[in-house]
Amino acid sequence: MAKLSLNGICKSFGKTAILKDISLDIEDGEFVSLVGQSGCGKSTLLRVIAGLETPDSGEIRIDGARVNDAAPKHRNIAMVFQDYALYPHMSVAENMGMPLIMARLPLHARLPLLRHLAPAHARERPGIQRDVAEVARKLRIEHLLDRRPAQLSGGQRQRVALGRALVRDPKIFLMDEPLSNLDAKLRVQVRREISELHASSGLTFVYVTHDQVEAMTMSSRVALMQGGTILQMGAPNTLYGNPDTVDVARFIGSPEINILPGTLENGIVRCGEIALPVAPAAGGGLRSGAVQVGVRPEHMVLETVPELAYPARAGRGLSLTFRKRMIEDLGGEVLVHGRLDGHPEHDVRIRAQKSEAYGCGGSLSEARDWEVRVNPAHILLFDAGGMRLRAEPVLAGDQAEPAALQGGLRKKLDLV
Repeated sequence: MAKLSLNGICKSFGKTAILKDISLDIEDGEFVSLVGQSGCGKSTLLRVIAGLETPDSGEIRIDGARVNDAAPKHRNIAMVFQDYALYPHMSVAENMGMPLIMARLPLHARLPLLRHLAPAHARERPGIQRDVAEVARKLRIEHLLDRRPAQLSGGQRQRVALGRALVRDPKIFLMDEPLSNLDAKLRVQVRREISELHASSGLTFVYVTHDQVEAMTMSSRVALMQGGTILQMGAPNTLYGNPDTVDVARFIGSPEINILPGTLENGIVRCGEIALPVAPAAGGGLRSGAVQVGVRPEHMVLETVPELAYPARAGRGLSLTFRKRMIEDLGGEVLVHGRLDGHPEHDVRIRAQKSEAYGCGGSLSEARDWEVRVNPAHILLFDAGGMRLRAEPVLAGDQAEPAALQGGLRKKLDLV
């Protein structure tokens, strides 16, 4: 295990800046994912950590020791690439044992024609075979040791690549989109195996992916990158529930969060027909002006109630008209696409659990007066520049409402 620290890492190719002042600390045994869209710099950052690229400025430390000038082989870092990079003419056992041969044998004992004549090879071979067999057992590929890569499936090749990296007993394990070449079902299986490998090995993992599901399900912390910078780093649930910027809110979560334009004036957020009084959170402040209102599709709750049980009150909720456009039936869930009056140019998505009413053939496609409830605690506010506004809803008369409705912003939908 090892602690990894990056401080002010910058990297450019020609006049194009790829990494811009990247700083982060990864603790011993952590699983940290670098996630972001293609071209955001995450793979370049991984290569800088491995020593395959030299940063233009900044400092890389492993367990407190500066390694900027250390060669990759001296950093005790293992890396798994997207395309596996296996030697096609070697068996699985030979592929996995190659890092140990390079590390433990002198040059003349590595040469194919002279290897078996070298005393060092005979001396080290039993230990190498033992270490390869132990890692193969952990990865459940011991029955594949005599095969060549061409005889393996994609998932098996990925396990061999993992084994080749793990057999070196590295301090830090780097993975560059290792599941991108696998089909959806196999990705789920290998994702679970990587999580189990991390738990059993206790190594420090740095994992690069553009798939937020991989990042959210495997990582102890996630660093979301954009344009060569880290927008936010934290626990997966922090990035989902407490994003610092609208870009983080848009990237994390599927389907994408609903973002609608609004205004903030005199402590009231107005967004179409919504009027929600808010107050600054502890230590924060609010300025009047344009805002962006975010509500995740799963936080818009559909109910088959023909009329509102309680009339809307000023500041508590409003009746809105929702113009349905289409329904996506996802099996256990449905996604309802439509638009709100006052925002005809913005698509709004509502995610609901599947029922007899919710489905392409259910009453949802014909019913008119539907209700949507949104807990104001789930409403996210951002300023015009996309930075998070720390605010809390102020709802009058909470004590007079039934407990089931307290804190509820009520919306009535007209599905057409």
